[in-house]
Amino acid sequence: MSSDVESFTAHLQSSKRILALLGAGLSASSGLPTFRGAGGLWRSHDATSLATPEAFNADPVLVWQFYSYRRHMALKARPNRAHLALAELARRNPDFMTLSQNVDGLSQRAKHAPEKLQLLHGSLFNVKCTSFYCSYQAENFTDPIVPALAIPFDASDPTTKDAVEERREMDISDVDIRLPSLKITDLPKCPECHQGLLRPGVVWFGESLPSKVLNTVDTFINDSSKIDLILVIGTSARVYPAAGYVDDARAKGARVAVINADPEDIPAGGLGDKDWFFEGDAAQIVPDILKSVIGEIEQPTERLQ
Repeated sequence: MSSDVESFTAHLQSSKRILALLGAGLSASSGLPTFRGAGGLWRSHDATSLATPEAFNADPVLVWQFYSYRRHMALKARPNRAHLALAELARRNPDFMTLSQNVDGLSQRAKHAPEKLQLLHGSLFNVKCTSFYCSYQAENFTDPIVPALAIPFDASDPTTKDAVEERREMDISDVDIRLPSLKITDLPKCPECHQGLLRPGVVWFGESLPSKVLNTVDTFINDSSKIDLILVIGTSARVYPAAGYVDDARAKGARVAVINADPEDIPAGGLGDKDWFFEGDAAQIVPDILKSVIGEIEQPTERLQ
């Protein structure tokens, strides 16, 4: 391990153009439940069936309740040292770009430079109007986004609120509550056209990835300069376009460094003799292996907003 760190550090210090590809394993280090691992009341639902345009059209109330829960959980979590380390690398390196498959807003809250952070799957904290005639979209970190979507409590049980609050502090992935009945008029409306419903600005199953993001990434990769290094953090990178970005970076000369808690999670193209695999918690490993160029990263004691 020490020799791997030494060889990685030597390469990092000579690297100019760097890519980072992020997956759910990075946010797991912040204690955030994965998309398919949502706890509490959502254990009885198939989360993937709620993440489609068809589901929103059929039952926007249920879909918004699910995404309001996910927004709340993401805001309860804190950016970890790996988020902070990558944000610091973005500040120090003009030719660094992060491609994130995460929608939890933790990189943004770590103050990662927006122009160096490409959100492949959108964000829980972007909202956009569903009206065909309206192009409104905005960033929104308000929790709840409208009062009706607040995490509810059982008013008939005076102990429920305290119990839920205690459980939130212990385990943010488990909120055991009942869903209230809401009307469509209770859901967030577009502040611009005042007609359309707002929807979460995430990429749902069956939707295309954002073309602006894809074009920005392609421009970076296809630049005439070589790519020195790609960091693959908390993702297997076996699904496209993620897998393709690893291959593209390697074709431009990049060496690959994988940071993952699962030793089986390696990119589809495998690892070469000159690549690295660092097994363990990304929140610990990423700041350590980047320390020679970004300095020491401490976990802040205050919650980042």
